[in-house]
Amino acid sequence: MAWIPLILLAGLVLLVIGMYNSLIRLKVQSENAWADIDVQLKRRYDLIPNLVETVKGYAGHEKQTFEAVITARNRAMAATTPSTKAEAEGLLAQSLKSLFALAEAYPQLRAVESFTQLQGSLNQIEEAVQNARRYYNAVVRDLNTKIQEFPSNLIAGFFSFKQGEFFELVDVTERAVPKVSFDQASR
Repeated sequence: MAWIPLILLAGLVLLVIGMYNSLIRLKVQSENAWADIDVQLKRRYDLIPNLVETVKGYAGHEKQTFEAVITARNRAMAATTPSTKAEAEGLLAQSLKSLFALAEAYPQLRAVESFTQLQGSLNQIEEAVQNARRYYNAVVRDLNTKIQEFPSNLIAGFFSFKQGEFFELVDVTERAVPKVSFDQASR
């Protein structure tokens, strides 16, 4: 009879250890997944100056567009949290769209092999970023679910586990508020 409480206590300790290790595993997976996103984004950041220089060779007078791309790149590189990184990435994506729109105005640029190679590399990197983002968000979702589930929420609270932050890339033009004008002349 004296063994029953010891067996129950040992079972409880093993349960707590298992839940704790599960939370740690998910936390480490989310950190590794975030590092994978950083690697892909760094590859993109390294490619952008070459892309700008190539376009600049054909459209050198578009200084404002080039500066916007480089400024957005630097801002994205400086961002550290998923939310600030996502916002900065949205601005960078918008400035890259402007750069590619500018390139469309110069047909001779589209014929340059280095430009098409850079554009192809950028597309591959974008796909890798999306894959890394999907994996990261899946791991964060699993971590957040585990932190909220009973009884692991008790362990998570006791050991101060924090919920992960999703990395959602949002196009800033989608968030822009449309301008509405009620012009008196149109009545």
